[in-house]
Amino acid sequence: MKKYIIILTALFLSILSCTNKKTIDENTIYVNLGAEPKTIDPALNITLQGSTYVTHLFECLTTKYKDIAIQPGAAESWDISEDGLTYIFHLRTNGKWSDGKPLTAKDFEYSWKRVVDPNTASEPSYLFEPILNFSNVNAGYMPVDEFGIKALDDYTLEVKLEYPTAYFLELVNLPVFSPVRKDMVEKNPDNWTRDPKTCIGNGAFMLKERKPDESITVVKNTNYWGADTIVAERIKFVLMDNPNSAVAGVKEGSLHFSDQFPYQDVDTLRAEGLIDTATRIGTQYYALNTTNETLKDKRVRKALSLAIDRNYIVDNIIKSGKPAGALVPWGVTDVEGYFRDNAGEYISTNKADYQKNVEEAKRLMAEAGYPNGEGFPVLEFYLTFSNDIPMFEAVQNMWKENLGIDVKLTQMEFAPFIHAFRTERNYTMAAASWTGSYNDPTTFLGMFVSYSYKNHSLFTNQAFDEAISIASKTTDQNIRMRELHKAEKILIEDEAVIIPIAYFEPAVLKSPKLKDVFYIPFAQYKFSYSYLEK
Repeated sequence: MKKYIIILTALFLSILSCTNKKTIDENTIYVNLGAEPKTIDPALNITLQGSTYVTHLFECLTTKYKDIAIQPGAAESWDISEDGLTYIFHLRTNGKWSDGKPLTAKDFEYSWKRVVDPNTASEPSYLFEPILNFSNVNAGYMPVDEFGIKALDDYTLEVKLEYPTAYFLELVNLPVFSPVRKDMVEKNPDNWTRDPKTCIGNGAFMLKERKPDESITVVKNTNYWGADTIVAERIKFVLMDNPNSAVAGVKEGSLHFSDQFPYQDVDTLRAEGLIDTATRIGTQYYALNTTNETLKDKRVRKALSLAIDRNYIVDNIIKSGKPAGALVPWGVTDVEGYFRDNAGEYISTNKADYQKNVEEAKRLMAEAGYPNGEGFPVLEFYLTFSNDIPMFEAVQNMWKENLGIDVKLTQMEFAPFIHAFRTERNYTMAAASWTGSYNDPTTFLGMFVSYSYKNHSLFTNQAFDEAISIASKTTDQNIRMRELHKAEKILIEDEAVIIPIAYFEPAVLKSPKLKDVFYIPFAQYKFSYSYLEK
């Protein structure tokens, strides 16, 4: 009887395996970036994963191909006035939407005004701040038509700035600056990106099929002006947040790429040839709500940070990257050299200094009224990705052992987590990370100005705001970097607003068959030039 059951089981698995193989299209690249994105509307998306979808479906005025340098995108060229306050973009005359209609400067004018319109409630609208009248328009004090963008004709776009912005061409490469079609958006304002009939883009790919909580399938857009340069024919984004399933998928051939996999298995997976290192300029950190009754004491915040053994986490848990003692990561340039080289670390990441850090943490906690953790409340820690749990558990043990405190873990679904953390900012502590959008320290430090929607810590500091403001309104790099170093010192050393953990050098799960994945250091993954080796 047992033999009969074994035979039946084997037969079933064989049939299942054959069925799975039949469903795999050999001309399709299968990618996993996590669960269902909250949105892929360029005006509303705030996630790295969402940005990858947007980048494949839409193209901005500028773009990035196979390196990090800014290249012509929807605009084939541009002119900049001597005072740096006026940009004239010349659009390609062969630019088209995926349904074949011409892409015009009026499309960009509509799209950008839609983002800054307060009725849109676009969280990333702050990126438009350098453009003339942004603040007054976005706050509802001026009509949208007063915003500093104008289509001079079908293929000429004029943009006027409030102040010279050294990184403006980098800015207009970001997904939120993508053009969208007015007629398509107005057909279904809330869900136009969910239907291939209304999700009309101007990028290298077009939406073919979208199955909620299952998959997003895109195919090469033959109307794209540079279609001949695009290698991938079809990409299927498999929507799941299951690291173990991702590993199984890559091994059996039903998946070719995933940034979701068990970190603890990275050494084994690397030995099997299934790990690639993504170029990424970003930082992993723990966010703290500075308005919380306990965490508003900066001595507590600093103690929590000092009590963490970052080298242990990098060496034994995430097994990639570098220990972080600041916010701005390695790779961001300064006047000369790199910003991080010139500033050093504000929290020592030298292994020999860890015990000194712990002793200082104990002293600070006692000074704050919590000697050996006595009287310290149980704080709640939010996270969403399963991969973040092992690191939290390690930190949880460090806080217990070194400071005598307990912290409760709450794992949340992605959408509620983003809502609580970034939108409502109704949290105490949370796992966070930030990948820069462009090569300048402001892409990291600018998050924490008092008026930024990204200021999840609800941090308010006049000196910090002033430093960022000065740096943002001049092209003199000596002045800019002086102020940005000052700002970072306030954020990390003086106020301990966040707890930096590690600078990214993220490992990703990738099939050996998948070639030419392009890692944009400041943005997202790009599969436009990818192919499967036969």
